[in-house]
Amino acid sequence: MSKPKLAYYLAGGCGGCDIAVVDLSEALVDVALQLDIVFWAPTVADAKYKDLEAMPDGSIDVGLISGNIRNSEHEHIAKVMRQKCKVLIAFGICASCGGIKGLVNLHTTEQLLDKAYINTFSTDNPEKVLPQTTVVVDGKYELTLPTLMDARALDQVVKVDYYIGGCPPYHEHIAKAFTALLSGQLPPPGSWITMGKAVCEVCDRNPVLKGRPKKLATEVKRTIDGAPSEDGCLLEEGYLCLGPVTQGDCGAKCPSANIPCRGCGGPIPGVKDFGLRAISAIASMLDNEELVDKIPDPVHLFYRYTLPSSFLGKRIKR
Repeated sequence: MSKPKLAYYLAGGCGGCDIAVVDLSEALVDVALQLDIVFWAPTVADAKYKDLEAMPDGSIDVGLISGNIRNSEHEHIAKVMRQKCKVLIAFGICASCGGIKGLVNLHTTEQLLDKAYINTFSTDNPEKVLPQTTVVVDGKYELTLPTLMDARALDQVVKVDYYIGGCPPYHEHIAKAFTALLSGQLPPPGSWITMGKAVCEVCDRNPVLKGRPKKLATEVKRTIDGAPSEDGCLLEEGYLCLGPVTQGDCGAKCPSANIPCRGCGGPIPGVKDFGLRAISAIASMLDNEELVDKIPDPVHLFYRYTLPSSFLGKRIKR
């Protein structure tokens, strides 16, 4: 039998998901030997979009897309990938929910370009030149750039079969996901490929796992206010950890390093809007309502990775 064909595309991401795949190390070699990688752009192979477009529809067994959909080029290739791939996976939190780069939706494109190219201390641009989608050079060479759009999760553009969280996905979880993929042991379409447990459920700091209930937080703190204890529950100590509502496929790596979970694993099964559930979870852990006023920058905390796909993100008027 022929090997399953795999395609990978990096849209509006940072490349961290690609590195996470490479972090499979020796396991990557074993996986790669079982796959026929026909497209991996733009980071790994010098593949051309026209080569992907020329492939027969449905000829690729599995497609992975990382990064959110941020411009017209991303949108076009996402639609081509959907046509060519039998199974399409949103790989990483940017593709799955919009990601941290989805916070650009809090601003207009004009505001972002103005900030990046004009109103910064180190920018020398007296003529206020901004990137254009089309420009003619020397009167005959037309150069083009993709058109910027609001950031979107992949399923806001095309149908997605499966989701994998993480910023980036943890390499050990990627190995399990690829194993499930190659063996055909996948959950129902539309599901997250996950072990199904919250960060708190796999966190060594969780007092419940030590046989006692969690205590309510009597203060709200940031890590700049002082280091947490080495083994205490971060939420009990007042650090706003989103472990209760975040998938723990990472094995609670951030809390184990004294860093509160920020939700990059994506919502636990059954949660439709991560930000709303995170607000509810944190509110239930505070000793009194006055502490709510001490939560710094709630939008960037609760919607850091999920704004474009959230109830809030779909209703932002700018």
